[in-house]
Amino acid sequence: MTDTSVPGTVLGIARRAVKRGPMLLLESAEVSRSAGVAGDTRGRPGPRQVTVLSAGAWVEACAIAGTDLPWLARRANILVDGFDLRHAAGAVLYLGDDVELLVTGELDPCTRMDAAAPGLRLALVDDWRGGVTCRVRRGGLLTVGAAARLDRAG
Repeated sequence: MTDTSVPGTVLGIARRAVKRGPMLLLESAEVSRSAGVAGDTRGRPGPRQVTVLSAGAWVEACAIAGTDLPWLARRANILVDGFDLRHAAGAVLYLGDDVELLVTGELDPCTRMDAAAPGLRLALVDDWRGGVTCRVRRGGLLTVGAAARLDRAG
């Protein structure tokens, strides 16, 4: 049997309390099937309950756009490092000891990305650099620095 999982690390956690509100950086957060990242306005159940961004893809997109922005500018909930999220629909993200997220698709960047830096939206659109959308399969406490693993076998 081939090992389809790739190890990594949770580098950041964030939420926004209101639509279009500022992202709040967190050291830890409860993640649940009913609310996504606790206190996040978009956390209701559905295919876009939690959003996850790869640190490598973010750096690559910023380089293409000629900018150097913090990852919070992407407005994703979780930043991971150590693996690539491109074309990962159907894969499962295991975060920390408890949290399991089903990758439901690509996180499409909106025009707000071009407001952050001209050309950033297009850089994110290409090859899934903008991250992924997820549905919570199993909740729990998530902390920055926790182990992360992507299992493409689901």
